Amino acid sequence: MSGASVKVAVRVRPFNSREMSKDSKCIIQMQGNTTTIANPKAPKEPAKTFSFDYSYWSHTSPDDPSFASQNLVYNDIGKEMLAHAFEGYNVCIFAYGQTGAGKSYTMMGKQEEGQEGIIPMVCSTDFTILHSRHYDKHLSLSNVSYMEIYCERVRDLLNPKNKGNLRVREHPLMGPYVEDLSKLAVTSYTDIADLMDAGNKARTVAATNMNETSSRSHAVFTIVFTQKKHDSETDLSTEKVSKISLVDLAGSERADSTGAKGTRLKEGANINKSLTTLGKVISALAEVVSFSKKKKKTDFIPYRDSVLTWLLRENLGGNSRTAMVAALSPADINYDETLSTLRYADRAKNIKCNAVINEDPNNKLVRDLKDEVSRLKELLRAQGLGDILDRSGIKCVYMCDIQNNKHRYLIASENQRPGHFSTAPIGSLTASPSSGSLCSQVGLQSVTSIQERIMSTPGGEEAIERLKESEKIIAELNETWEEKLRKTEAIRMERSALLAEMGVAIREDGGTLGVFSPKKTPHLVNLNEDPLMSECLLYYIKDGITRVGQADAERRQDIVLSGAHIREEHCIFRSERNANGDVIVMLVPCERSETYVNGKRVEDAIQLRSGNRIIMGKNHVFRFNHPEQARAEREKTPSAETPVEPVDWTFAQRELLEKQGIDMKQEMEKRLTEMEILYKKEKEEADQLLEQQRLVYESKLQELQKQVETISLVAETPDEEELEEEEEEEGFELAQWAFRKWRYHQFTSLRDQLWGNAVYLKEANAISVELKKKVQFQFVLLTDTLYSPLPPELLSPEPEKEHDARPFPRTVVAVEVQDLKNGATHYWSLDKLKQRLDQMREMYDRAGEMASANQEDGEGTLTGNDPFYDRFHWFKLVGRAFVYLSNLLYPVPLVHRVAIVTEKGEVRGFLRVGVQAIAADEEAPDYGSGVRQSGTAKISFDDEYFKKNDFPSTVMTRSGLSLEELRIVEGQGQSSEVITPSEDLGDDLAGQLEVGSIFTFRVTVLQASGILPEYADIFCQFNFLHRHDEAFSTEPLKNTGKGSPLGFYHVQNISVEVTESFIEYIKSKPIVFEVFGHYQQHPLHLHGQELISPPTPSRKYYPIPMPLSKPVPATKLNTITKSNLGQCVSKYDLLVWFEISELEPTGEYIPAVVDHSGGLPCHGTYLLHQGIQRRITVTLIHEKGSELHWKDVRELVVGRIRNKAEVDDSAADAVLSLNIISAKNIKSSHNSNRTFYRFEAVWDSSLHNSLLLNRVTPYGEKIYMTLSAYLELDHCIQPAIITKDICMVFYSRDAKISPPRSLRNLFGSGYSKTPDCNRVTGIYELSLCKMSDTGSPGMQRRRRKVLDTSVAYVRGEENLAGWRPRGDSLILEHQWELEKMEQLHEVEKTRHLLLLREKLGDAAPVGPAPTTKSLSESLSPSMSSDTLSTSTSISSQISSTTFESAITPSESSVSKKGFLSFMEPRSNSWVKHFVVVRRPYVFIYNSDKDPVERGVLNLSTAQVEYSEDQQAMLKTPNTFAVCTKHRGILLQANNEKDMNDWLYAFNPLLAGTIRSKLARRRSGLIKN
Repeated sequence: MSGASVKVAVRVRPFNSREMSKDSKCIIQMQGNTTTIANPKAPKEPAKTFSFDYSYWSHTSPDDPSFASQNLVYNDIGKEMLAHAFEGYNVCIFAYGQTGAGKSYTMMGKQEEGQEGIIPMVCSTDFTILHSRHYDKHLSLSNVSYMEIYCERVRDLLNPKNKGNLRVREHPLMGPYVEDLSKLAVTSYTDIADLMDAGNKARTVAATNMNETSSRSHAVFTIVFTQKKHDSETDLSTEKVSKISLVDLAGSERADSTGAKGTRLKEGANINKSLTTLGKVISALAEVVSFSKKKKKTDFIPYRDSVLTWLLRENLGGNSRTAMVAALSPADINYDETLSTLRYADRAKNIKCNAVINEDPNNKLVRDLKDEVSRLKELLRAQGLGDILDRSGIKCVYMCDIQNNKHRYLIASENQRPGHFSTAPIGSLTASPSSGSLCSQVGLQSVTSIQERIMSTPGGEEAIERLKESEKIIAELNETWEEKLRKTEAIRMERSALLAEMGVAIREDGGTLGVFSPKKTPHLVNLNEDPLMSECLLYYIKDGITRVGQADAERRQDIVLSGAHIREEHCIFRSERNANGDVIVMLVPCERSETYVNGKRVEDAIQLRSGNRIIMGKNHVFRFNHPEQARAEREKTPSAETPVEPVDWTFAQRELLEKQGIDMKQEMEKRLTEMEILYKKEKEEADQLLEQQRLVYESKLQELQKQVETISLVAETPDEEELEEEEEEEGFELAQWAFRKWRYHQFTSLRDQLWGNAVYLKEANAISVELKKKVQFQFVLLTDTLYSPLPPELLSPEPEKEHDARPFPRTVVAVEVQDLKNGATHYWSLDKLKQRLDQMREMYDRAGEMASANQEDGEGTLTGNDPFYDRFHWFKLVGRAFVYLSNLLYPVPLVHRVAIVTEKGEVRGFLRVGVQAIAADEEAPDYGSGVRQSGTAKISFDDEYFKKNDFPSTVMTRSGLSLEELRIVEGQGQSSEVITPSEDLGDDLAGQLEVGSIFTFRVTVLQASGILPEYADIFCQFNFLHRHDEAFSTEPLKNTGKGSPLGFYHVQNISVEVTESFIEYIKSKPIVFEVFGHYQQHPLHLHGQELISPPTPSRKYYPIPMPLSKPVPATKLNTITKSNLGQCVSKYDLLVWFEISELEPTGEYIPAVVDHSGGLPCHGTYLLHQGIQRRITVTLIHEKGSELHWKDVRELVVGRIRNKAEVDDSAADAVLSLNIISAKNIKSSHNSNRTFYRFEAVWDSSLHNSLLLNRVTPYGEKIYMTLSAYLELDHCIQPAIITKDICMVFYSRDAKISPPRSLRNLFGSGYSKTPDCNRVTGIYELSLCKMSDTGSPGMQRRRRKVLDTSVAYVRGEENLAGWRPRGDSLILEHQWELEKMEQLHEVEKTRHLLLLREKLGDAAPVGPAPTTKSLSESLSPSMSSDTLSTSTSISSQISSTTFESAITPSESSVSKKGFLSFMEPRSNSWVKHFVVVRRPYVFIYNSDKDPVERGVLNLSTAQVEYSEDQQAMLKTPNTFAVCTKHRGILLQANNEKDMNDWLYAFNPLLAGTIRSKLARRRSGLIKN
């Protein structure tokens, strides 16, 4: 049989689920032994054809006549190879193919009948043939081994003790073999099946994208059976030894197809490495056969490049009969892998194997080994080590080495006690019965000297090693069959005994039966306060010494405990046998250790009894169990009753307290008695104090009563009467002022109306949705101002007296009706809403009877028959503008460019209007187009009428005071030179304004620009404030929104009889211009198309900052109630740094990379790794102050995990409280004027159980989380709350995170060297307020409960899709709109005054201070903290003014940015910083590339100062100062122009004043 080729078969499997889901097509065809594969990528190419020994078609179902089953494969290959094995040849069958191609199915199969693979069927048939031929069991012997090659390392799958990797060695006679590989004897197929099943369970498998149970290792199952025959004629015994190697290779795979990552990727790389080596070996063997029979240098076979090819060297081109089964995938998506497998198999069929019959191999091998031993001994004698051989030193050293081997074989001795094992005797040619005793006689010193001699002799160590190796192999070969059986049984018994000792019972078939306590070994079980956690931990007390201590002790501790009171070496358990042979356990406590036995502290060694309670430290409680001792005690006293109380954790703790002399019941009674005595004492003291106060108050009342009686008896003098009248008048004025002030706070009643009527609004919206009306209802606040006069239908009737006394504009709650169908907006009063709601209910009740056509009829909506719709005007109001007439006093002609402002305070365009005084007979100019008014309109100003109807021009601000009552915060006294018309010019008026004369002036409407193209036809009308019923109107003009402005050129002459009322009017009051437009979204223009509401215009003014997220509720604190605040003591601006650190391989926590590519302050995205321990660090920075001292961090909570920036309040999310590990003040070396307070917490993101935090974030997605810190301050009853929304992106654990490209350009190569840039900032305002008197009527009124009807259920509210009625936020927004409109009004007024001043020149009179204050306020609006904070009413309140939650600034919101030099207080040196002004804050950076804010200044609370004297004193030009409440900062600009630009960015009013002074100074110098 020498020179036989390798048998090669190919087998194609059916489609798997993955291939069927991709609609794969079959590219394999088989005809006889020919296999054809077609290229799906090039259908025109001819198919490739291969010929093999067998081609198995298993792609279809078993019903197909050409289907190749498992039995067919076995009959063709398995039976042939098994027959060769019985002939005495070595046999090898291995399967090859890509992963998931069906190799394991062909080799192992399944357990179902008819699905067995080649390996089980070969083993089964083997023993069937043996029994059928009546072979004697003792003459036909078999043993098996099972190993796997995982990542180029060999593992034994049958012996549980061989947990490590086995060594692959090569013998000069035997070739490559695995050292210490288990070879277990078997007598039946059942034994083989059990061992095969045990090995398969231990084999390494894993799931990939291509195969759910992918083999991750190569498995080699080897059967070695010996056939002994006795020839009666020659009286000689012969042996035939055959080795059957059945190999299941792991499949080749591609990382992109399998989706392998991490460990799977490493496994695939090793698999592909070994298979590549196997392919090289096959190719080299095929080339050797094909080209030449001579051995050349190029014919090197790379067997040693892989463990697989090294072990299969004999099967590949050696002494073996080999068959190869190539498994194929039929799918077109696996074309490349399938073609590679076919080429692989085509090369393999060319290999020639030189197989010979293995007859009497042991005899020949033993003989060769004897010669090898003799040669080695001669070699040692030649090197001078003969005396060692004569004294059997080598044997002694060898036996000692055998005894120290951790994988030695143990055989049970029948005459010894169970569980004891002795070393198996190993036969050798030089062994003697006394060798064991000889080894014991040779001392440690002699052995050491022998080893030193061996090491010093050249080549001696190698010779000794080979001698030991040969003797070990001879000992294994000389083992009898009975010894091998005993060895196999010993391993099984040792496994069972080891598991039984651990408390695990095993069935005879190897399955697990259950877990129980050890039957013999003493042990400890834990006791816990939770009964379910008791007796869950079990510690064995081994023979000898068992040490208990901490993990970081110098010596290794057998039982490792942790805790504050556990010492490094706490105690020792000593287990030994006494004279009677019983096992006793002694507890020996170590020095200064706290160890208690049955409640008593032990200082010396003590013998333990079964059931003793042992407490180590303060928290570790155990019960000692001694099974043999307990069993003996039960036999002595079988009738002993079980104790009534169980011996658990409570019992042990109570026992400890009792033994220490502490009686819990007595202690509780004693403590209760003390508390009762203390309560009585405090109650008596409180009663005494109350009685004393009562007596004091009664005495004071009596004294006051006596004073009143005395005063009433004294006669009143005339002087006293006058004094009383003055006091009464002052008191009346004060009361009147207080009444007006508190009457202005009308928003409290408005809040009641909002929440009280919310249910009606909700019901109206629900009915609108049910009836499919395209109408939405929402609350709106309307205030009667110049820009937004209230319609008469929204004004509630009030007494005339109250109307006259009202010093502030009226605000009402209305309903904004958005008619989405007609593109119109209406305002309803609450009464009208209730009336219409009754009609809506009636319509809803009869909705089923109405025809659907009526609901969509557009005509009904226009005529107003539907309660949901109102008539709408053809023209819509664009906005209003105001033109003041004070230039008529001088007279000076002026052309105004005024802003057209909507009712919401938004600028929608500009209007150019001219006003001038003319003669009575002067005609209007001809502009060429427009309207020329030939006549003159006469308007009367009746003094009596104006006295009855006051028209105030003042609009109230949010603070509740008029603008005349406000004061300048910055630059006081700098704007006193602003010119305004005097209120006392009655004597200096021109002759044409004499009372009683006729005065004529002209109003010319010139142009309109900037109006949106949504309004088609534009016209303008104007009139005086007291003439609402009449107006002067222009002709409408077509508006395209592009090109030149709209030219009205409308001229109107007005004639007036001069009265005191007229003079007062032109001094302070304007003409109102109203611009109307034809709204293009009218339904008649769009022919009834479906319309949506016009988009909300973007706000050019920033609203009141509102935090994006509410604070995450605390878990450890009580519910934070709203406290009653009094006077605000102080306010601080907090700059907070947020860092997330990750654990690095070095053991340090490094801040994670932050993406600042957005370029906005207080923004950033954390780039985190998946599944790494993290910590959150928060640093608070603020100016030093005597009132602000951080005491502790009460709690840090995180929650609201989401993948969008918005917070869904309805979504329930688990709140996680983090463990605070440090909180302290840190010192700053470069800045002593600020306080740095830092705290750090541990964050385990897996505790959230959120998929968003556990997985890798998909591309383009971001994860958001809300963080809230509760901090305790000294002398504050409520904690301060800091809330921040965190943005994160998670990458894989091994990913190398690099900053984005923009960041690389920004920071260059130094990005990673600046870890302080990896943080996100937040800006907050902290207000410290006093507690107010809760008993005052004002506080009781503010604490009253408001009836919130928004939570009441109405029918159909589930269809509103999250809609809610507006509440308190509407009031805040409306207050901001009022302030915005007032600022626009003041701007227009100031523009008029400045224009008038320019016309008048220097001869104009200077106005008084009150009007100057209004003007200065218009130029520098009050940015008080009330307009910037959203603080809640608690004692220590923190309000977020961060940009990410309040505003989203664009580049236009940056007033100025550049470098400024700061004076350092310590060194008095200038340090340059990069500064960005985003009002109301100034952000300070280290450089222009620094993304993290290092400091912040609040311009709304700081004061900017500029003084030339200060510059002269410092001798430093271009300097100015910014003073906060706690410190002053001196700044220096590059030059004078740069300084003026910075001043304008910081405070425009101050900069304007400085420029005005400089201009006057220059003009004065020029005149002189």
